[in-house]
Amino acid sequence: MKKYMSLVLFAHSIFALPFAFIGFFLAVSTMNFEFKWSLLGLMLVCMVTARNAAMAFNRYLDRDIDALNPRTAVRDIPAGRISPKQALAFTLINCVVFIVATYFINPMCLALSPVALFVVLFYSYMKRISPLCHLVLGLGLGLAPVGAYMVVTGQFGIVPIFYGLAVLTWVSGFDIIYALQDEEFDRANGLNSIPANFGGVKALKISEVLHVLSFILVVLPVFYIPVGLLYYIGVAFYGFLLIYQHRIVSPTDLSRVDRAFMTTNGIASVVFAVFYLLDIVSGHWFF
Repeated sequence: MKKYMSLVLFAHSIFALPFAFIGFFLAVSTMNFEFKWSLLGLMLVCMVTARNAAMAFNRYLDRDIDALNPRTAVRDIPAGRISPKQALAFTLINCVVFIVATYFINPMCLALSPVALFVVLFYSYMKRISPLCHLVLGLGLGLAPVGAYMVVTGQFGIVPIFYGLAVLTWVSGFDIIYALQDEEFDRANGLNSIPANFGGVKALKISEVLHVLSFILVVLPVFYIPVGLLYYIGVAFYGFLLIYQHRIVSPTDLSRVDRAFMTTNGIASVVFAVFYLLDIVSGHWFF
């Protein structure tokens, strides 16, 4: 189990999972649906298995490329800790569990489960096709709040879509920053990334634009749902951390990319989600 958690980088669940909680409790608090532990548990099963499938499949498909890149040669498949067949089997098992879990949620989630799996798995191919791969990765994680809202309601909603788009632009932006590390490798090996196609300076500008859009998208819900002071504090923290990661990374200094990628963005999602949930619990007493 420890090997498989390493394969899928389970700690990286911290990016989308807080937004899944936002989508779930958004539905409970604004749509007058009853809170059910069973639905929360099924939502978490779907989150974990979809992400496991996506990461394991990405590692399986990229095994030869990872072996060539000194930065990724230490990953589990190139290093021989997990075989390609094991990674593929792990992917299929998680896909099956994901679909079974949606069966117990509602018909809408079950009907859309193949679409969700297609999106999260297709990212691995996009790197070979288009620099838009970052947006596809963002779309996969952006399904979290939309899907979690649907777990409770069985329908779409404009506010969870705002949050989904916020995740899409946020993840795409920080994935571009992360890809700066492999700019030359990707270009030499015919892999598509925004840094490889446009260079580091333009890539960071594109990332900045995406993060500005992400900030706008977490503000838009205030025009559709009641929020209190705590929500605005969470938004302010989120915006500050978006700015901070662009202050510590430049095309000529990538020494703090890991801090920008994992630490800063992990904190951003958790802090924003915590303030959102506290705002719900507070009953909006501040306004």
